[in-house]
Amino acid sequence: MTDPTHFEFTRTRVDAATCPEGREQAFFWDTRQPGLGLRVASGGRRTFIFEAKLGRQTIRMTIGPASMPIRVPKDRKGNPTGPGADGEALRLMAFIKAGTDPRAEKAATIARDTADREAAAVVRARDSVTVGEAWAVYLEARRSKWSPRSYLNHTRMAAPGGEQRQRGAGKTVAAPLAALLPLRLSELNADVLAAWLDREAAERPTAASSAFRLVRGFIRWAGEHPEYRALIAPDAYRSKAVSEAVPPSKAREGDCLQREQLPLWFKAVRELANPVHAAYLQTAILTGARREELAAMRWENVDFRWCSIAIADKVEGARVIPLTPYVARLLAALPRRNEWVFSSPTAADGRLKEPRTGHERALAAAGLPHLSIHGLRRSFGTLCEWVEMPAGVVAQIQGHKPSATAEKHYRRRSLDLLRMWHTRAEAWMLEQAGIEQPSVSGEPGALRVVHSR
Repeated sequence: MTDPTHFEFTRTRVDAATCPEGREQAFFWDTRQPGLGLRVASGGRRTFIFEAKLGRQTIRMTIGPASMPIRVPKDRKGNPTGPGADGEALRLMAFIKAGTDPRAEKAATIARDTADREAAAVVRARDSVTVGEAWAVYLEARRSKWSPRSYLNHTRMAAPGGEQRQRGAGKTVAAPLAALLPLRLSELNADVLAAWLDREAAERPTAASSAFRLVRGFIRWAGEHPEYRALIAPDAYRSKAVSEAVPPSKAREGDCLQREQLPLWFKAVRELANPVHAAYLQTAILTGARREELAAMRWENVDFRWCSIAIADKVEGARVIPLTPYVARLLAALPRRNEWVFSSPTAADGRLKEPRTGHERALAAAGLPHLSIHGLRRSFGTLCEWVEMPAGVVAQIQGHKPSATAEKHYRRRSLDLLRMWHTRAEAWMLEQAGIEQPSVSGEPGALRVVHSR
């Protein structure tokens, strides 16, 4: 009796095969090609399969949909011209006869194909991903880890134009990193970095050195992320050519107020139309605090009763410095619009963002040379030498790390000792500037600022 599940596969018979009622699937076998089968599901779906014995194990694999050619099509010379179900069954049977599991071969083929596709994707990415695109992702990923000032610095260093002012020329030029942004990420190698540093260092060495540190951090970040790791040389910044091209860091020459410049500077700053700018700049030179430390100061950090200011120190975490008489008068006169001491009604977060604009106007009005906001901090440390303030006192007020073992482990001066020296330095600077000084009545616990007549 002929088995109805075994017959020579033809298109008519394959299409007519059905699954008996009450069963989930039925199997039919080709009498012409060993191992070639047809699986028909209860829903009518038909699939060509391969099934054979490997030792005592039954191997079953899907070949493809039943709509594919049953036999391998051939040309007039007998050469295959396309795929066919019996041809795939013949190929798989060869593995069985060789004692090899064809499923393992299929998995290996899939792995190779996947690796090839990934390699091709990497090659395509090398030709498409630019430094600028990766830089934008880097800034967004790291934004929550940085201070607002640090994020702004990263943004400005990569600005295409208008953010880096060429001093003395009255014009703006592209920021140092702008030249690297159009490059493909794969092109950011040691030779490119060295050539870029040579060009930048010739015009603006300090900015080039700062920009390189930002690029170095970016390259490290990219080397830790799979989507960029294969596209960039993670050690590009470590080559000898690059290290030799980095301009040496040094203090900016001339970025400091001289004693004889104090009258002009104070007069121009005090005449600024914006009282917040005026108070900020004067507080900066009279406390030696860092730019962002002052900008982020809240009213809760200022103690008018005990004459102290709590500053969020980027090195130590926090430090408390004296609130000197003149600075106390400046701060007390400021409007209390919100939580910030140096508030700004136009800023998104309500506090002063860019004191440089007001400072530049004051310098221009006074006819003084360029002086950065950080130069005010430098000026405080320098001018304090006129009153012979001990270096350790200056360092503690400004938040510098101790420079010696004794300073680090054995010297933590009390606030009243700092106040004695700090008030003396403030009085001397105001005297040089020709400013009427406020007198102090009483001890810090009951301090009140009295305007001298």
